[in-house]
Amino acid sequence: MTTTETAETAEETFSALIRKRSWGSHQSAEGEGFLDVLMRGGLTRDAYTAMVAQHYWAYEVLEQASVVMRDDAVAAPFCPESLDRMAALEADMLFLAGEGWQEKYPANAATQRYIDRIREKCFDWPGGYVAHHYTRYLGDMSGGQHIAKLMRRHFGLEGNEGTEFYNFEAVGDLDAFKTGYRASLDNGPWDDEEKERIIQEVLFAYAVNSAVLQDLGAEMEQWRKAE
Repeated sequence: MTTTETAETAEETFSALIRKRSWGSHQSAEGEGFLDVLMRGGLTRDAYTAMVAQHYWAYEVLEQASVVMRDDAVAAPFCPESLDRMAALEADMLFLAGEGWQEKYPANAATQRYIDRIREKCFDWPGGYVAHHYTRYLGDMSGGQHIAKLMRRHFGLEGNEGTEFYNFEAVGDLDAFKTGYRASLDNGPWDDEEKERIIQEVLFAYAVNSAVLQDLGAEMEQWRKAE
């Protein structure tokens, strides 16, 4: 088999197809103004706290779906309990904002749409659950590690305080885990129609995650650091 043929075969895998089809959406989500300014150190810790809170509200429902989907033969390989983020998010929000933070940092409008979509698609459709799971968890394992490093630098956070959400030590080797995750995607019982449905749901998940950042961006001026 030639190198070209090998590349073409790899491109045919479902995980490669998802990555290819969603790459533009992925880049758009990363390039949203709020996240860009936050990562460059232009916003206060309250801005980071507001973003973590939005993660909390979305993950609360997504991990409720995980409890259900661990009994599903198709979805179960994607959601080991070692991935669960809620305990970490609770610890982060208590550290960053203290007791009663829920009233100060409610779900914004885009996050509420995200939650509604998770409830609609992730509790009885394994492919929909996997689409949302893939979009969030693999992103947090990848680009999320860079976000955590910058937040620790910008806000003087020590260890994992305030960034426990991005700590995946319980999973072990992240590269090995992601390789196994993609293999599960490639080996899943998806026909072409189901693959397309899943890809469309991945694209929706990226779009609504971008909208969450846009909603945060609309409030950004209150969090800008003084020049």
